[in-house]
Amino acid sequence: MRAASVNDMVLTPVGLRFAGRQWPCVIGKGAVTTDKREGDGATPAGVHRIVGLLYRPDRIARPADWAVPIGPSDLWSDDPAHEDYNLMVRAPYGWSHERLRRGDRLYDLVILTDWNWPRAERGRGSAIFLHRWRRPGVPTEGCVAFRPDHLKRIAARISRDTRLIVPRALAHQANNPPPVFPNRRNSEATRPV
Repeated sequence: MRAASVNDMVLTPVGLRFAGRQWPCVIGKGAVTTDKREGDGATPAGVHRIVGLLYRPDRIARPADWAVPIGPSDLWSDDPAHEDYNLMVRAPYGWSHERLRRGDRLYDLVILTDWNWPRAERGRGSAIFLHRWRRPGVPTEGCVAFRPDHLKRIAARISRDTRLIVPRALAHQANNPPPVFPNRRNSEATRPV
């Protein structure tokens, strides 16, 4: 494994370090774990490659030339009993899944990681996305979430070489850190001190 580079996003106790800034974010309600399981609400520790970028073309402009539009039938399988577990699928789909084209704006822009993908180990947890947060302080089901304008700025700066690094040390801190990482300036991304 190569050392962290300036192209990598690194989760820290005070936010996500990327592109010379700290970006406030929220993580899974189960905090960081080294033993991810389906439905545990935790964010998995590890080095996760960025493998895709999805967006809602009816709501936002294409964020990068390699971004793929989310269509009305696009889903993500989260059924560990099915062979399509942790893969993008299309409706109709009779197994457990999550709609990618949601009524709310959480998935208007989605950065995909390679957590448990493309050959998923059943029960190890489905997709870990980077997406918009519901609001500051509200944890996710395991994903990493940001303010909408920050997510757009991050998406514009990533490449296929970018990795999301979630240090194992965050999982081993006493009682785990809270699943929200604010900074000192009212949720504005700040330059490191």
